[in-house]
Amino acid sequence: MTKSDEQVIEEFNDYVNMTPDELRDWLETEDSQSAGWSKDNSGKVGEGEESVGHESGRKIIDILERNPKKDPSKYTDEDLQHMRKVAAYCARHTKQEGHMLDEKSDEELEKTKSVRSLRNWGHDPLKTK
Repeated sequence: MTKSDEQVIEEFNDYVNMTPDELRDWLETEDSQSAGWSKDNSGKVGEGEESVGHESGRKIIDILERNPKKDPSKYTDEDLQHMRKVAAYCARHTKQEGHMLDEKSDEELEKTKSVRSLRNWGHDPLKTK
């Protein structure tokens, strides 16, 4: 069953716990740029290439900055489509990797691909600890 736009908006706003400035600063780091999946599905992100998650982060910044009050009537169809993708990605990966939050220190978590990838998608798991 497909989730309603209202459900997607709520989930997106729950998962995306980074501000536009935090996300922008994160996306400029080497850790961000080296995390994630390549757009060509080869797995490795080549030099000068942007990962799927990194591109998603840029779109999230745009969505957040264009609608800072999170007014549901202000989201475009394109926004909602991307918000649906973000909510699904974050739900899947937080469920798969959630056990790590209890098992690893913050320092260990900082080094994991999972945390770096989730941050590219606007979700900082360390903020939920």
